[in-house]
Amino acid sequence: MEVLKVSSKSNPNSCAGAMAGVIRQSGAVEVQVVGAGALNQAIKAIAIARGYLTPSGVDLVCVPTFKDIVIDGESRTAIRMLIEDRDRRLPGSATVEAHLTTSRDGDTPAAAVRASPATAADHPL
Repeated sequence: MEVLKVSSKSNPNSCAGAMAGVIRQSGAVEVQVVGAGALNQAIKAIAIARGYLTPSGVDLVCVPTFKDIVIDGESRTAIRMLIEDRDRRLPGSATVEAHLTTSRDGDTPAAAVRASPATAADHPL
């Protein structure tokens, strides 16, 4: 799968165009970032790409994970986001189900999240 690396200096519109092109061709792309600035640019690009793809009936889902990488001999933690067409999800893609419930006091919303066993084992927090 193609991996697009986004930095804090990346142009969100350019990244969005690249993402949309890869998603149209293969149904998914991985985006890798290191740092808050890069994550900010990537999230903006995902939102823009969604706007490019929505008119053609493509809706996107984003599955973020952590990945340990080495940059210039230094260990860093990257965030990798699998961006996929919701209707063309890749086989074996991680799934997370979220259910909004009400807490025991009846007033406070509480979210219960259940991840598939493969997701929890493959991507520990």
